[in-house]
Amino acid sequence: MTAARPVQQTEPQPTTGARLVVESLERLGVEVVFGYPGGAIMPVYDALTSARFKHILVRHEQAAAFAADAYARVTGKPGVCLATSGPGATNLITGIANAMMDSVPLVAITGNVSSALMGTDAFQEIDILGATLPMVKHSWIIRDPADIPSIFKQAFHIAASGRPGPVLIDLPKDVQVGAAVASSPFPPDPPGTAQRIDPAQVRRAESAIGAAQRPLLYIGGGVRIAGAVEDVRAFAHKTRIPAVSTLQGLGVLPVDWPTNLGMIGMHGLRAANDAVQACDLLIVLGARFDDRATGRLASFAPNARVVHIDIDAAEIGKLRHADAAITGDVRIVLPQLNPRMPSIDPWIKQCAASKAETAFRYDAPGDGVYAPALLNELSKQAGDAFVAACDVGQHQMWAAQHCEFSSPHAHITSGGLGAMGFGVPAGIGAKLAQPNAHVVTITGDGSFIMNIQELATLRRYKIPLKIVLLDNASLGLVRQWQELFFDRNYSEINLSDNPDFAAVAQAFGIEAFRISKREEVGAGIARLLAAKGPCLAHVLIDAKENVWPLVPPGKSNSEMMHGDSQ
Repeated sequence: MTAARPVQQTEPQPTTGARLVVESLERLGVEVVFGYPGGAIMPVYDALTSARFKHILVRHEQAAAFAADAYARVTGKPGVCLATSGPGATNLITGIANAMMDSVPLVAITGNVSSALMGTDAFQEIDILGATLPMVKHSWIIRDPADIPSIFKQAFHIAASGRPGPVLIDLPKDVQVGAAVASSPFPPDPPGTAQRIDPAQVRRAESAIGAAQRPLLYIGGGVRIAGAVEDVRAFAHKTRIPAVSTLQGLGVLPVDWPTNLGMIGMHGLRAANDAVQACDLLIVLGARFDDRATGRLASFAPNARVVHIDIDAAEIGKLRHADAAITGDVRIVLPQLNPRMPSIDPWIKQCAASKAETAFRYDAPGDGVYAPALLNELSKQAGDAFVAACDVGQHQMWAAQHCEFSSPHAHITSGGLGAMGFGVPAGIGAKLAQPNAHVVTITGDGSFIMNIQELATLRRYKIPLKIVLLDNASLGLVRQWQELFFDRNYSEINLSDNPDFAAVAQAFGIEAFRISKREEVGAGIARLLAAKGPCLAHVLIDAKENVWPLVPPGKSNSEMMHGDSQ
């Protein structure tokens, strides 16, 4: 009997840094990367041809970052964008800042000139690491290709952990072409750290809730990030506490939830803002007292004690003293809260009556298209599969006020940064993340034209994104402010020389049609949602239509201006 031969261990073979980038992304489970090639990232693109994930060629790097951002919001996994050095890298900056402001996990990968040329003002050299330091959680310049796997693993972990956000990896060209064996095996996932919730603060919160006569839930985007939607719904159902939401918290509670009063803030619902001003306890769930939500901070919820729950300790007490300060994941904290509820029936009835009394009306006079009614009907026809990727402007506020969202993942918008041009690339990212949903970009004529080139991306990949373009031939929100606060001195807001957007879309090979009369709305929405491929509805609306209600800048939320909508 012959002895068994020892198994020979195969030595790892050197490979290029570019190939290690692709392999690292594959092992991290990346399915889609959004990018645009160029000289300093070309070795990575050379290696991409054999990648097991899909690369989406956008037509501008800003769109790559926005699309990756929306993909991350829908999936909860880090979105990935890829660009070359110089202008490619700087074109990502707005998207990186957007992800930072809205706490979105994003991994931005940039090429750079070779290490020996860095600091020499070489062609398309830019210090992208320095430029983005204020708007990332962490960043790296990789100096040794052998470090690529471990750094990529760290980057994805940091982007998604705690309060999520963007990270940056900069790859000098010599690192991409250099040969190396990974300096260590692909690292395992770091061990999870159990959150320690301070029991004393939990008891303080329970005591505050038990003593309240007019408690109010203040729901922010942190609930979506934490995956705590069902926990919040269970808590709201158990306690019957009325609730308001920030822009990013919309959809946590359904519109028809009995105690859901809607969005607060500058363009919030009157019943919601009134409830905040009248409450005696504010239970803050993953929100940060943003100025657009609070109005004049000193007069926001003036008679209320505060229970603040947030994963980021830096947010608690930053703008408003918290009587109970609980640092932790909302999903983990809420099940630990078991307050002895007082009788709040009079408060519930007061809020319900206010909600009914101030409900929006959709019977505006005239034959023209009434944008709030159209958006409300759009969300109803799309049903629970509706996902809105909203640009920034009047249409954004109308969508927030009038669309019905089944979950916070159904409402994707640039909140903290307010970046125009977000809508179409965000729609691309959202549709690729959730192909079976009715993903609709809601945009305006000013925002749409900022990234109009992404119609080519829709056509190339046959992405069946639907677009509702509300065209009032002006920069509507700026025009509204100039009307109300600048003595109607209309400065540089006239967009009456807009092109025929339906014809433009058709030139890109995309189905498009126009809606200009109220009687065309129902059939137009049905046509849009039934289209097999990408489709654009160019909707003409009155240039003088304003978003109501409105809290004037610097005023209290109790000082709302009202038009004919309420």
